[in-house]
Amino acid sequence: MQRGFQSKRRSFGSRRIETGGKSKNHGDRHNFERAKPHRSNSGKVEIEGVIKLAGRKGGFVISETFQDEIHINTAFLGTALHNDRVLVLLHKMSNNHLAARRPSQSQEQTGEVIKVLDRARNRFVGIIRGNVFTPDDKRVYINIIIETSDVQVKLDGQKVLVEITNWHTDLIQAQVINVLGVPGMHETEIRSILAASGIIYDFPNEVEHEALEWKNKFSELINQETGKRRSLIGTPTFTIDPADAKDFDDAISLKELGAGKWEIGIHIADVSYFVRPGSKLDDEVLSADICSLVPDQDRLTYSSIFTIDKSGKVESEWFGQTIIHSQKRFTYEEAAQILETKIGPYQKELTTLNELAQTLHKERIRNGSIVFDKDEVRVEMGPDKKPLRIYVKERLVTHKLVEEFMLLANKHVAHFLSRHVEGGRGAGALYRIHDVPDKDRITLVKQFLKSLGYKIEGDWKEFGHKQINDLFAQVKGADIEGLVQTAVLRSMTKAIYSTRNIGHFGLGFEFYTHFTSPIRRYPDLVVHRLLTKYLAGQNIDKQEVLEFERMARYSSEREREAESAERESVKYKQAEFMSEKIGQNFEGTITGVTEWGIFVEESLTKSEGMLRLSSLGDDYYEFDEKKFALIGKHTKKTYRLGDHIKIKLLEVDIPRHQITWELA
Repeated sequence: MQRGFQSKRRSFGSRRIETGGKSKNHGDRHNFERAKPHRSNSGKVEIEGVIKLAGRKGGFVISETFQDEIHINTAFLGTALHNDRVLVLLHKMSNNHLAARRPSQSQEQTGEVIKVLDRARNRFVGIIRGNVFTPDDKRVYINIIIETSDVQVKLDGQKVLVEITNWHTDLIQAQVINVLGVPGMHETEIRSILAASGIIYDFPNEVEHEALEWKNKFSELINQETGKRRSLIGTPTFTIDPADAKDFDDAISLKELGAGKWEIGIHIADVSYFVRPGSKLDDEVLSADICSLVPDQDRLTYSSIFTIDKSGKVESEWFGQTIIHSQKRFTYEEAAQILETKIGPYQKELTTLNELAQTLHKERIRNGSIVFDKDEVRVEMGPDKKPLRIYVKERLVTHKLVEEFMLLANKHVAHFLSRHVEGGRGAGALYRIHDVPDKDRITLVKQFLKSLGYKIEGDWKEFGHKQINDLFAQVKGADIEGLVQTAVLRSMTKAIYSTRNIGHFGLGFEFYTHFTSPIRRYPDLVVHRLLTKYLAGQNIDKQEVLEFERMARYSSEREREAESAERESVKYKQAEFMSEKIGQNFEGTITGVTEWGIFVEESLTKSEGMLRLSSLGDDYYEFDEKKFALIGKHTKKTYRLGDHIKIKLLEVDIPRHQITWELA
């Protein structure tokens, strides 16, 4: 939940890399064609780029062809909204050069939007008052009028999803697509978050019907598949998942082979058997109970089976469709207690798996993996869906155990796919790639760490795995540990899906894919289909490769939307939880510094909110970009990124999921 530090004009965007194969995007070394600056007949320069907004404060455009940000005053936005691709007319300024030199540091390049080339979105969530629609997203600065005249009677005060039908600058109109409910109610807010991210929360009837058909003939299908698949029934097999998990998409089995060797199976729900290309389920992807690896039931799985010695060396591998019978469903907490007390079911198997996982982990770190121990905020809710408790989830030894074996399966499956692509037997694979850190962002990280008093050895031209892990070792246990990890994480590009492999920087893997969660991730389902083809000796044709490329781009985009929805759902529950504590004092950490105020994260619940610059009434504060701080002009009092301060809860806006602090 930490926001990380902000530059004067641009904040570090949210960045995430994998820390494990069961973790519940945007770098690529390949060059892409870039639009060149266009000079019109009148000599005026026009630039294409993506606009970033801060609501009525205006925004800036980032272009591949212009090195600096192009600042856009509110009056010159036209109807451009956040993340739209736009054509900008540059305003004249001295010493302005395209792509090669920066404008003078004392000047800012400005411009105006003359055309919106591509809309990032045309559907928005918000509240209707009369016939005026007010979006929840404050970056949407324009007034929107609802077309239908009777909505002001039927829907006044309701949250709705609308679609823009008219983008004319003098009158922007929309029509109501879906009524979400009364603002502030649990179901309304969750549906609003999903709708804003374009996530389906109600499956079409035909999809539900197709899933039911599979369920009704499941016993018959199990009998048909017996004999066709490798059977692991009878091998000690179990699942380890969160206590509130609704489905179980992976299980682990262990069989001792003797001579210090074990057969370890990572078994994944065989969703590809039920979700066939072109089916209604393939359009929507619905997880049904017949896919979940529940205990005491035979289940169809796709497995990676390894022979491993006590040093963690993989001596052999096998991939294929299987049938398993999970004998036990563990929660992470139950399995961790058994490991600690040495008492409980499958204690011997759990202990062996844990020892092997620790060996695999150490080897992975030696080979370059970066270890991020990021806080994960959990919300405990009552029967009425009201938050009872918000806390940071403890990372247990069993989380790490499962993580290592999921990583092992993902890595080896990716290598298997690559051998078929490069060996001439096929022409397609799907990878999970993660590019090297951005140099400009690394410079900003370096400045940030120096501002905190850390000595940076060398010039960081080689900011690799060793430097990052050494840095994390320096701040281990310190109050700013989470903040430093966030800063480094946000200096990196995002992991994405791609048919072109460049490796995974964060994990230090040459080959990596997603194989272990097909119930909730479509790319994993595609990987299963690829495996089936290659294991059968079939090739991938050019048309399929093109489809994989399209799917990879789409899945990467949808992943970002899903992550945003997840963050917003937590922010909503934090706002709801804190709404009953207005006027109370708390302790927090400054997680963001801007020209208009500071972001502060409350220590226990990790609830983040804004402390407005106007509330710091004892002096006139100026933003020092290099020091990541607000500094009083007269008193020299400083509010710096990473500082601990006492705060008081001033107000909470539940529908907008926003918290406002003031100094205590």
